[in-house]
Amino acid sequence: MRVVTLNVNGIRAAAKKGLAAWLGRQRADIICLQEMKAQAADIEHGVHVPGRYAAAYALAEKKGYSGVAILSRRAPDAVIRGFGIREFDREGRAVEARFGALSVISLYVPSGSSGPHRQASKFRFLKVFLPYMRKLKRSGREVLLAGDWNIAHKEIDLKNWRANRKNSGFLPEERAWLTRVFDAVGFVDVFRRINPRPEQYTWWSNRGQAWAKNVGWRLDYQIATPGLAARAVRQSIFKRQRFSDHAPLTIDYDWPLD
Repeated sequence: MRVVTLNVNGIRAAAKKGLAAWLGRQRADIICLQEMKAQAADIEHGVHVPGRYAAAYALAEKKGYSGVAILSRRAPDAVIRGFGIREFDREGRAVEARFGALSVISLYVPSGSSGPHRQASKFRFLKVFLPYMRKLKRSGREVLLAGDWNIAHKEIDLKNWRANRKNSGFLPEERAWLTRVFDAVGFVDVFRRINPRPEQYTWWSNRGQAWAKNVGWRLDYQIATPGLAARAVRQSIFKRQRFSDHAPLTIDYDWPLD
């Protein structure tokens, strides 16, 4: 099972940069997209995704904002939009697709970088989403949460960690929250399980020469229950072509989608 996740920073903008053609060549079984910045009619009429995929969306009420999607070769058995918290469900932060005993969730954690009010919203999200992850872990299902978590977990996960210790995305409280996801709740950072190397990033600022100099952050994760995580066999971050300020993260699992 091949899973690709990418924050597209606007599906229409990413499509103009060749995203659909690239996705069509990846032979992915599941594609998780975040920050769609589109309404259903925009997507349905534009068809900016490979047509052979079934599509499930959770889109924001606010136009041009947030929104997540899951594309899958096999139609899901069920789709769950949101996670029961209206403040964030109306922003299109999560969509779950179920395939037998497997749940795949495309997730977009709020960013707090635009100001204190957004950081406060991010902290509220983290507070209510952790119990939801505990519920997922207790469900007995294998679960994969793929998307933009807007947190660099450890010093290895961003280039300039010393200068960013007081900035959103690398705050001690955010990092401690992600540690609880792994150590207390019991999920696994799949990428790090199979790739311990430094300078592995998925997001670069558009300022300066961040992309060219690889001054980045690892903000995009595939986080899974231990049974599924143990079946991960290959990973890659695609950087030869740029579709947004994030790069696609692909992980292959020895796991049959059917």
